[in-house]
Formats: sequence, structure tokens, C-alpha cells
Amino acid sequence: MYTRYFAIWICLLLVVSCKVGKDYQRPKLDLPEKYRNDTDINNDTSALSQNPRDFFKNKYLLGLIDTAFEKNSDLLLAVQNIALAESALGTVKLNYLPEINAQINSRYTKASQNSSSGQAGGNREIKDFNASAALTWSIDIWGKIKREKEEALASYLQSQEVRKAVQTKLVADIAKGYYNLLMLDEQLEIANRSKVLSDSTLAIMKIQYKVGDANILGIKQEEAQLNENKILISQIEQSISIQENALNVLCGKYTGVITRKVEGNSEFVSIPVEGYPVSLLASRPDIKAAELSLRASNARVGIQQAAMYPALNISAEGGLNSLTSSNWFSIPASLFGTLAGGITQPIFNKGRLKAQYAQAKVEREKEVIRFRQAVIDGYAQVSNALKNKEEINKQFIFAESREEALEEGITSTQLLFKAGTVTYLDIITVQSAYLQSSLQRVQLYTNKALADIELYYALGGGWQ
Repeated sequence: MYTRYFAIWICLLLVVSCKVGKDYQRPKLDLPEKYRNDTDINNDTSALSQNPRDFFKNKYLLGLIDTAFEKNSDLLLAVQNIALAESALGTVKLNYLPEINAQINSRYTKASQNSSSGQAGGNREIKDFNASAALTWSIDIWGKIKREKEEALASYLQSQEVRKAVQTKLVADIAKGYYNLLMLDEQLEIANRSKVLSDSTLAIMKIQYKVGDANILGIKQEEAQLNENKILISQIEQSISIQENALNVLCGKYTGVITRKVEGNSEFVSIPVEGYPVSLLASRPDIKAAELSLRASNARVGIQQAAMYPALNISAEGGLNSLTSSNWFSIPASLFGTLAGGITQPIFNKGRLKAQYAQAKVEREKEVIRFRQAVIDGYAQVSNALKNKEEINKQFIFAESREEALEEGITSTQLLFKAGTVTYLDIITVQSAYLQSSLQRVQLYTNKALADIELYYALGGGWQ
């Protein structure tokens, strides 16, 4: 009769168990229909989900990326974290199975003469030989193991997304460093040309000074302009060395010269100028990782809730037992077996379980906030990248026009200076302005490349 009631109660527990812990539901995000600086919505996302190796055309840059994928420490650590998460997932999957342990032992006891056995004249020597297998099984009444599996799976998938996020950032950082290095190379060439121009002007002024057509003040100012060029050259060479070292570190190599070369006018596969669906945010690995962290946190709430409910444990043991070694393996005389089952209900544990459950719920709410913030940050990054791309393109056009005008002006000023029509101040002013405009044009050209890289990164990097 009691066995029947016990079975009915267990069945009721199994029915109620489905109510413990809530399945994950994505929080409401209320995403806008399009980005702030996006003028249209393009539903065709195929051009944005490309492999990043198809995005970059420069073979020297691709070589650096390949090296970084093999040797970059952050990426290698991310791969190891995936292996740990995969191992944890495999362990949790086995929690559904019972635990079985085998043991073989023997025991010899000899009582003293003054013991009860010795005083009674009984057998003071006791021998016991045992070989058995023990089974313990915790029945998943409340779905605790199911939630543990959900948590482990979410953590495993999160580690994969973290790896992708590390890859995406690594590619962007290497590309930015590489094109910054190309910019420095061109700026160094401009500075050297400007130095040659200053040398030529200074030589002319010295000749004019000898014949009385120039004064010592003009010569000294042109020498100052020349020294300013030399300082600029030194600063650029310093920046090149630092940038090369930074790229080598990203690639997991010791410092050295970085081989580089401009491949042509088009260094990238073209990204559409407008029409970036907001839905692309879902493909960003950092946002995926944030959502998977929320999934794991939600599962932990179920785990802590299940810990407050009764636990059903079944144990069994069977094997061979004998008081003498000669008939230890005598079958069936030495066979024995036990079977037990029990329910454990936490009653008083100083409120630890309730506190842990409340903390798990708070952590889940914190993960909701982090996930929403990750989406907001991603939305802002794409909007900023779109605006940067648009405005830098305009700035580059203006910089090109300014440089062309100053280049024509410097040619005219040199002719006029040789003819004595303009003063040394005019030519120094024009030379300085032309140098600055050339450096600015190169900077903006590089900024165009960086804007493309930043937009590609903001849209998720194309990692599938």
C-alpha cells in the first residue's frame, strides 16, 4: 500500500517538474527599422556576409592575417577556451547516466583478549572478503540536469562566438595597422620631397645672397623650414618602426620589418554605400556571445531553483562476499545484493539555497541589461561608421582639390621667386602649406580605407 502511494507521489513530482525553470526568451529590443545615417533599406544581405578573405585584396595583408591566425596569443587562448567548454559540455551530458564503481577489498580484524569477544571465549579473528559493484543514480525530477546541459551548451557556443569576435577584431586591427603603415610610407616620401625642395630653395637663396638679392634673415628662415622637414622625417620614421612592432606583436612574431606594398586603387571589395539592414546586428559575434551568456544565466536560475526541491536518489550494490578466501568466489553461495531509494528535501541550510536562487535571478537581469547594451552599442557603431564613410569621402575630395591648387601655386611661386617678383616669405608659406596639404590628403586617403574596415567590422566581419 505504501509502495503504491510512494509511486503516485513520484509520478506527481515528475509531472510538476516541467514547471521548474523558464525556457529562454529573447528580451524585447525595439530595434529601429534602419540605422540613423542609412538612407535606404536593402534586404539583400549577400554582399555583406562574405568571407573576409574575399574582402581584402592586398596579398601582403592577407599574409599577415594568416600568420596572426596561427600565432596570435589572444586567438590561441580563445581556441583553448573552446576546448574547455566542449569538455564541460561532454561531462554534463553524462549526468543523465548512473554512476557505477567497482571495488575489491578484504579485511582482517583480531580482537584483544580483554575485549568482549576475548572474554567470552569467542573467535577473536574475523576475516571478510568482498567484491562488488555499486550504482548511484540521481533522478532528474526537476530538470536540473537539463538546465545544466543548457548552460554548458550556451557556454560552449559562447566560447565559439568569442573566438569569432577575437578573429574579427584581430583582422580589423591588422588591417588598420597595415594601411596606417602604407600611409606613413607615403608621408615619408612627401616629407623627403619637401626636404629636397627646401634644399633647392635654400641653395637659390644663398646664391641670391652672394649677389645681394637676398638677406641673411631669409636664409635663416629657410634653414628653419629645412630643419622642420628633418624633424618631420624623423618623427615619421619613428612612427613606422612603432607601427611595424605593433603589427608583429599582433601576428605573434618578434619585431622586424613588415613587407608591404600598395596593390592598386582598389584595396577592398566594394561594400554597398547604403542599405544596411538592422537585422545584420544579429550576425555580430560579440552580440551573439552576449545573448548566449544570457541563455547560460537563465539556465543557472533553473539550476538554483531545482536545488531547493527534493532530490530522488537510487543506489544499488551487488557482488560476492565471504568470510574465507577459499569460497570467496563460490556462486551462488557468496552472492549478495542491496537496493535502496530515498528522497532528500533541504529543510534548514541558513537560507543559502534561497539566497543563491535570488542571486541567480539578479545575475540574469544583469545579463539582460548587458545584452541590450551590446545591441545598442552595435547599432551606434554601424551608424557612426556610415557617417564616417560619408563625410571622409567628402573631405578627401576637398583635400585633393586643395593639394592640386597649392601644387600649381608652388610652381608659380618658384618661378616668380627666381625672377625676384615674390619674397622668400611667400615661397616658405606656400611650401609649408603644400607640405601640410599633401600630408592631410594622404591621411584622408588612409581614413577612407579605415572607414571601410570599421564599417566591415561594425557589421560583424562576415564570419560564418
